[in-house]
Amino acid sequence: MASSLTKDSPSSGEKTFFGHPRGLATLFMTEMWERFSYYGMRALLPLYLIAPGGLDMDAGTATAIYSVYLSLVYLLAMPGGWFGDRVWGPRKTVAIAGGVIMLGHLTLALPSEGTFFAGLGLVAIGSGLLKSNISTMVGHLYDGPEDPRRDGGFTIFYMGINMGAFAAPLVIGTVGENVNWHLGFALAALGMGLGVVQFLIGTRHLNERSLVVPKPLSKDERAATLRKSMIWLGVAAVFYIGTVVTGVYTLNWLLVPITIAGLVIPVMVLTRIKRDKELSAAEQSKMTGYIWFFVAAAIFWMIYDQGGSTLSIFAESSAENSVFGWDFPVSWYQSVNPVLIMALAPVFAAFWLALNRRGKEPSTIVKFSSGLVLVGASFFVFLMPLTIAGDGHKAAAMWLVAIYFIQTVAELTLSPVGLSVTTKMAPEKYASQMMGVWFLAVTAGDCTTGLLSLAGVGLNGTGVVALEATLAVAAGIAIFMYRGKVKQLMGDVR
Repeated sequence: MASSLTKDSPSSGEKTFFGHPRGLATLFMTEMWERFSYYGMRALLPLYLIAPGGLDMDAGTATAIYSVYLSLVYLLAMPGGWFGDRVWGPRKTVAIAGGVIMLGHLTLALPSEGTFFAGLGLVAIGSGLLKSNISTMVGHLYDGPEDPRRDGGFTIFYMGINMGAFAAPLVIGTVGENVNWHLGFALAALGMGLGVVQFLIGTRHLNERSLVVPKPLSKDERAATLRKSMIWLGVAAVFYIGTVVTGVYTLNWLLVPITIAGLVIPVMVLTRIKRDKELSAAEQSKMTGYIWFFVAAAIFWMIYDQGGSTLSIFAESSAENSVFGWDFPVSWYQSVNPVLIMALAPVFAAFWLALNRRGKEPSTIVKFSSGLVLVGASFFVFLMPLTIAGDGHKAAAMWLVAIYFIQTVAELTLSPVGLSVTTKMAPEKYASQMMGVWFLAVTAGDCTTGLLSLAGVGLNGTGVVALEATLAVAAGIAIFMYRGKVKQLMGDVR
């Protein structure tokens, strides 16, 4: 599968993948199939939860489950990276992760509520294991950070993400909505299975460093880690068995602790880093500045990720899901963002480069604040279809497309900048952990959404949508107004 995308290198005669190491083809296809399975299931998830033929839940509970699931995927990226660094090595971790994800989707395909939630847990665990380690292996293909092909390699790799994300709702969403929900989940398992098979076949093209465990646990560390894990697992098992036996267990006993943990853990991690006395004064200052970006990013993802829950549930009940009289499945809206990413990302890259050549490229702070204002504006636009639906009419599909378009522009303005500023502002001691810290901003945003849903707040109400939109715009303006102070905290980072 990988070799069909390769061509000869004019200099060495060796096969390459568009001028890059052949291993990039293996990782490209693995990520594409993993994203195909992930985004396909994600597009079906809220619709299945509220469907009479599915779990027939109310919109608030469905949004909470969806948000908690997303938060877990990003929360588990940190321990997933830890496993790659300390236990299995990146290559073995990714292979095991793919198998866990496939098993999770197969479990989702079983027609039972109990197995459904077990399947969600398995997919979240597998995704967390895979997320950090596959990106690490892409870096291993190149001769260090100075390799001129490195940035281009990551660009090609991320195209695989969006190709999988674009195709998934069109295939899995259509089958799930129009044929059978569980067959749709089974297709997600098939996609991940194809990814695992081609990964195992193509591992010979990967760098040998991906087999190495960079910082293996000592015998004492391994025993201590296992002991602590078993203690916590035992405490959780006793607690939940107790709630079931006493008849008090409800789904909230599972959802509420996870949402609270998703808010508390990011605070604990940032506090631990900030209080580390080994950090220099400059690193301490940068971490203080980074907290501004972190909080702003959490607000951004709180709104952005509702594109798959609040907007999708609204489309199911209150939108005219048709174009020129042709009806399409609700899950297809989830293909709008990835196709726009593929179309607009090169335009943005060229635009920033052109401005840079003229000395007019906006600073990191200005880009970040613009992303927040734009994502807030997308929810102000959302007020229009909400008002139309409130009058008893179906809102046109193009209102939702417009919202996704604005959110995509906001994402391209904020997300790459956030990734970049995270690596630039990371203290040397925590260089490898800071990307996990960035993912915790997504966790915090999604857990905020989940907690609001569990508290009975109707996220598709005009008042709440207007409040969220105002919060994002206000945060963007605040960062812009205090850009001098933030820039001072950032030190030499621009």
